[in-house]
Amino acid sequence: MSNSEALTPSSKRAIVISPNPRMAEELSPLLSAHLPGVPVSYVRTYPSPRDVIANVAGGGTPQICFLDVNSDRQQALQLLGEVSRLHSSLQVVALLAGSDPDAMLSCLRAGATDFLIQQFTSDQIETVLAKLAKVQPAEGGGKEPAKIFVIMPAKGACGASTIACNLAFQLKRLGARKVLLADLDPLTGTMSFLLKIKSIYSFVDALTRSYELDQDLWNSMVTHVQGIDVLLAPELLVEGANDLHDPAPILDYARHNYDAVVIDSGGVYGEWNLNQARMANDLVLVTTNELPALQAAQRALSYLDTNRIGRWKIRLLVNRYMRDVGLSKEVIATALHTEVFDVFASDYEAVQKSLMDGKPAPVSTTFGRSVQQLAEKLNGRAETAAKKKSSSLGGLLGLFTKTSKSAK
Repeated sequence: MSNSEALTPSSKRAIVISPNPRMAEELSPLLSAHLPGVPVSYVRTYPSPRDVIANVAGGGTPQICFLDVNSDRQQALQLLGEVSRLHSSLQVVALLAGSDPDAMLSCLRAGATDFLIQQFTSDQIETVLAKLAKVQPAEGGGKEPAKIFVIMPAKGACGASTIACNLAFQLKRLGARKVLLADLDPLTGTMSFLLKIKSIYSFVDALTRSYELDQDLWNSMVTHVQGIDVLLAPELLVEGANDLHDPAPILDYARHNYDAVVIDSGGVYGEWNLNQARMANDLVLVTTNELPALQAAQRALSYLDTNRIGRWKIRLLVNRYMRDVGLSKEVIATALHTEVFDVFASDYEAVQKSLMDGKPAPVSTTFGRSVQQLAEKLNGRAETAAKKKSSSLGGLLGLFTKTSKSAK
């Protein structure tokens, strides 16, 4: 069996993403020759990561993506990183205009399997396909990487840390076998206070020793609390905290060793926080409905837009919502040009008792129930339940209609 034949069952699909028509035209005949029978879709603009699948002609899921990194390197690398996390079975081949070692390294770090360099040749294609054939994942095999939920405050004191803490426990209750709660706020991390725990290790130690991380070392750095693992922020301010840039060593390890990862982020601004946002499957931006917090949320959304954090992954959550104080949900959505993903009613007593006890709020409280519903929505369970309810109601109505007709 040839290298190309190994990749050409009738179910296979390929996609070429390139704003450069000449690059796509140059690649097209080579793909036709080396991937016979494989439908190839051509996309002329960089799509949203979640829309990559939707752009495949004739439906189906692509197994190979040829991505033009030359037309807009920053946007392409961001898309590459997101696609690698969202669609782990999709193998990405970077398309480069020349032999640029820095660009090649950046592509490989972002998740590319290999790359092609103009002028494209049959030998290049055959070599790349041979590599893809060796590393392609087995059908249905392997564990899906964990979803990463990053909880970010639009401004301080919006309750983001409390929500992150409670969300981790709710995800555990919903069936996630292994859950990590990581406090990645190097300056004002409060998770140790919220849970009444201490550790001699922090995420800084995990970063420092990322080159040798294994299960034993990792287990010594996390604290086990009521069935979940907690990675704390430094207890004391450490030198160089403002120089932190890349949380990838921690998050890459976590997403391959857990079923769900909840990140308590220090805020929106700076490369450290932006890189958390880039690695997130869902970014929950927490605000309140008071005017100063909403102005901060507006600035935060603008900053995320400027740094190409897709709106498709941002979930705006209005915490401590009081109908009589501040703006309504509808006005907030209009003012921020963003759908309000969820609203938490103010429940001061339940939250304060939870903080005093160092335990998550029970689902019998308004706040605990809100976090449970948030966990269900982020996991897609609320939508599934709504569909089932609608289906059951439809069946009941249908039965009622039949009964009525029989009576006549």
